[in-house]
Amino acid sequence: QNLTSEATTTHNFHCTTNISLPVATNNPIMSSKHQKGPDLKRFMDKRLKLSLNSNRKVTGTLRGYDAFLNVVLEEATAEKAGEGGSSENIGTIVIRGNSIIQFESVERIAAAT
Repeated sequence: QNLTSEATTTHNFHCTTNISLPVATNNPIMSSKHQKGPDLKRFMDKRLKLSLNSNRKVTGTLRGYDAFLNVVLEEATAEKAGEGGSSENIGTIVIRGNSIIQFESVERIAAAT
């Protein structure tokens, strides 16, 4: 009988890396995953023309928005396709953010500070 012994080596590793994880606070320096949403404050109460998917266009006064870019337009009008620029009054509406392609201001907006 031939007995062989194998030597085993144990390695101990020590790591001293500090990792900072973002905490949900009012800290303005947060990871990009924790954005608050669009900053449309300077467009509030201004007339906007929105281009939507399916080649639709809506104009109205911005009254509200959220982090998903859902917007509330008041005194809104919808441009009728193929009728030479005519429009239809549709009142106060909520437009889902993922259907908005472009914002266009109808009136002058103050420069961002």
